[in-house]
Amino acid sequence: MKLLKKASAVLKDKNSILQAHLSRKTSYRNPDLETAIIKATSHDERKIDYKNAQRVFNWVRNSPTFIKPLIWSLSTRMEKTRSWVVALKGLMLMHGIFCCKIPIVKKIGRLPFDFSNFHDCHSKSNRVWSLSAFVRAYFAFLDQKSAFECIQYSEEDHVVMMKKQHRPIREAPMVQVLEELQRSQQLLDMLIQIRPDGINTYTLILEAMDCIIVEIFDVYSRICSGIAGVLVGVLGASLLEAKMALRILQKAASQGEELSSYFEFCKDIGVLNASEFPKVEQIPEEDIRDLEKIIMNGVSEKKKCKPYHHQSREEKIKDQYAKINSSKAVVTRDWVVFDDDFTSPVIDIDDNYINTNALNLKINENNHYQDDPFAASVNYPPLIVCGYEDDYNNQYASNEMIQFDHFYYSDQGGAYTTNSCNNQMSLVLSQY
Repeated sequence: MKLLKKASAVLKDKNSILQAHLSRKTSYRNPDLETAIIKATSHDERKIDYKNAQRVFNWVRNSPTFIKPLIWSLSTRMEKTRSWVVALKGLMLMHGIFCCKIPIVKKIGRLPFDFSNFHDCHSKSNRVWSLSAFVRAYFAFLDQKSAFECIQYSEEDHVVMMKKQHRPIREAPMVQVLEELQRSQQLLDMLIQIRPDGINTYTLILEAMDCIIVEIFDVYSRICSGIAGVLVGVLGASLLEAKMALRILQKAASQGEELSSYFEFCKDIGVLNASEFPKVEQIPEEDIRDLEKIIMNGVSEKKKCKPYHHQSREEKIKDQYAKINSSKAVVTRDWVVFDDDFTSPVIDIDDNYINTNALNLKINENNHYQDDPFAASVNYPPLIVCGYEDDYNNQYASNEMIQFDHFYYSDQGGAYTTNSCNNQMSLVLSQY
C-alpha cells in the first residue's frame, strides 16, 4: 500500500512537470520556474529538493520580473493540493522568499492562497489531524508576517517620498513604535501556536521547526530591544503611551515564560536549534513595578488630562507657536511661579530606574543569531537561502536544513473562499 502511494505521488509530480514544460511562456507563466517550484514542493516527505529551492531564490533575487510567475505558479499549486507534504513545503518555500529581503516581495500583502481550513485528504495515518493543524498554524503565522511586511514597506515608502520631496522627516511618535511592538508580539503568539504534537517523527516537520525556532528568537530579540528603547523615553511619555508600554512589558514577561516552556518541549522532541540557543532572558518583575510607579508618579498632570489624538499639520504648528509666545509664568488657584523661580520637576532616577540591560537579548558573544537570524546551525552545513553559499552543491542530502527566512484579517469568520482567494491573487499580480 505504501509503495502504491509513493508511486502515485511520483506520477502526480511528473504529470505536473510535463504540463509545465508544455505551457507557453507568458508574463504569468515561466515553464522553467514553474518546474523548479513543482520539484521543490514534491510529494516526497523524506526530503526537500534543495537544488531547485535555491534556483527559485536565485530567480527572485536576480530580477523582480519573476515575482509575477512565481506567485501564479506557487498559488496555483497550493490551491490544488490536499497533501500536507506539498502544503508544508510550499509554506517553507514562501518563507524563504521573504527571507531574501527583496523590497518588491513586501508588497505581496496577504498570501495569495488559503490554508486556514486545510485538511489532508491523502494520508491515512491517525496523525492526519495533527499534520493538518501544523500546516494551518504555519500558514496563519506566515500570512500575518506577510501582511506586517506590507505595512512596514508602506511606512518606509512614505519616508522615501518625503526625502525625494525635500520635506522634513520627523521622528516616529512613541505610539507608532509601541504599535510595532504589539504587532511583533502578535507574531510571537502565532509562532508559539506552531506545535508538532505527536508528529515529531517526520523529518520534514523537524526541519520546519528548526526554521520556526530561529524565527522566534529573532522576533523576541527585536521585542526586547524595542522595549529597552521605549523605556528610555517613557518618562516624557503621555499617560496613554505609558499604559501601552506597561501592557507590552507585561505581555513580554508572560511570553518569556511561555517561550521557556516551548523550548523545553522542542528539546524533548528533538528540534536541534532549540538545544543550541541559550536560556530565554526573562523580564524582571521589578522592571514592571518600576514602570507602574512611573505611571503613577512620573507622568505630568498636563499629559494625564490630555488624551492622545492625531493632530493635523496646521494644529501642530499653532501649538508650537503658542508655546513659543506664551509666558513662562505658571498660575494656579493656589500658587504662582515666575521666571526667576521656575525650575523643572526633578525625578529621582534611583527610584525610577529600570534595568534595560536585561532586555537586550544577546544570543552569544558575537550576537550572531541576532544579526543573522537564519544563520547556519553548528550541526548543519551552510544555509541555502538567498545570499548564502550560492555555490552549494547539495552534497549533504537529508542532513541539511533549509532555513527559510496575520495583521490576520478574517473574512467570513476567519476564512475566505476560493473565489476571494483567486481575487486576492489577481490583486497581488496586478501590482507588478
